[in-house]
Amino acid sequence: MERLTQPEEEAMQVLWQLDGGFVKEVLERLPEPQPPYTTLASTIRNLERKGYVRAEKLGNSYRYAPLVRNEEYRRRFMSNFVSDYFRNSYKEVVSFFAKEQKISADELQEIIRMIEDGKRD
Repeated sequence: MERLTQPEEEAMQVLWQLDGGFVKEVLERLPEPQPPYTTLASTIRNLERKGYVRAEKLGNSYRYAPLVRNEEYRRRFMSNFVSDYFRNSYKEVVSFFAKEQKISADELQEIIRMIEDGKRD
């Protein structure tokens, strides 16, 4: 799965929310400053080329639908992120957030409970 650029990822987030749509619909939901229509159209065509969306011609325009689920992209993104920045160690990820005070002791306890509950399944 090829990595997405920031504009591609922003467009995909909207397409996932809409479960597909036209360039104009995506543009309307992007935060300010919005890119020009033609730039967004090129970005979405790149997503099609990369295999993230498929285009369906409807009249004079195209409707784009996600081919990759949000959950699948998130899983691969996080796996690559942990590998690239934390030597493939999820322990280092949690340690980083704890040191930066971005995660509380209560949240860590909740994570431990989730792990322990997962082991019982």
